[in-house]
Amino acid sequence: MRALLVVNPAATTTSARTREVLTHALASDLKLEVAQTQYRGHARDLAREATESGETDLVVALGGDGTVNEVVNGLLANGPDPESHPRLAVVPGGSTNVFARALGLPNDVVEATGALLDALRDGSERTIGLGLAAGTPGSEDEGVPERWFTFCAGFGFDAGVVGRVEQQRERGKRSTHALYVRQVVRQFLGEANRRRGVLTLERPGGAEGEAETVENLALAIICNTAPWSYLGNRPIYPSPDASFDKALDLFALSKLSPSAVVRYATQLLASTPERGPHGKHALSLHDLTNFTLHSQVPLPFQMDGDHLGLRTSVTFTGVRRALRVIV
Repeated sequence: MRALLVVNPAATTTSARTREVLTHALASDLKLEVAQTQYRGHARDLAREATESGETDLVVALGGDGTVNEVVNGLLANGPDPESHPRLAVVPGGSTNVFARALGLPNDVVEATGALLDALRDGSERTIGLGLAAGTPGSEDEGVPERWFTFCAGFGFDAGVVGRVEQQRERGKRSTHALYVRQVVRQFLGEANRRRGVLTLERPGGAEGEAETVENLALAIICNTAPWSYLGNRPIYPSPDASFDKALDLFALSKLSPSAVVRYATQLLASTPERGPHGKHALSLHDLTNFTLHSQVPLPFQMDGDHLGLRTSVTFTGVRRALRVIV
């Protein structure tokens, strides 16, 4: 099998020696080409070139969720075609690795490499759905290009937290769960729109009913799978029913008062695959194919843990059977 290994040399949990050992292990079973990323977006460019060449059967992403997201966007740069595009494989090398863990892969890089080699020998793979986000036609953001995400997107509060974490990392801080917790507190204290939400959800009408509009939402989390994230080894489930085999799930809150934040944060920490957060200020929607979120003011936006700046309107599409993955 002809494979391209895309390596992020800045991956937080792998050393140069570890990456060298893993590369040799993969090369024992694959006709392997190795490329190290050199700039933001390089993994996307490498995966796109591999797809368009028609000479690559498999692209392996060695890195965190950001590296995986770039590779996926390269593989699907010209749209999904799981039958002809290269397969994707992941070796987790980041601090959280939500996508890899959601696929059932070990979080340890050595164990994950062994699991990948076993899956390749057994021909074990699955075709998964993905999320697609784009600027909304007729809005200020209509020119924003579409982008795929593998496990989550966030508009508002959680994206602000991601942005704060990225700023701290640029200042030399390590990406730890304690760092995320501190930034959650700071984002809450600095949140200007917590008393009255500025987000509006619009869902198009279909055969089963009229179009739906929900106003004054304070935050929105869009999930393509469950869990949404991890706090250490504890999985967090705002949308327990989200699945790679369905479209998208939405979890939103209409209030961010101190009491509401404590209530729903506690529920999130106690969430399980059977039960997520719930209450009069919580909105949970399952298996959405198309919807749009508008904001009255520019808000932070993130996809797969990557802060993408401020947006006023984003249109989401859940695409079933978008990509083949080795598992």
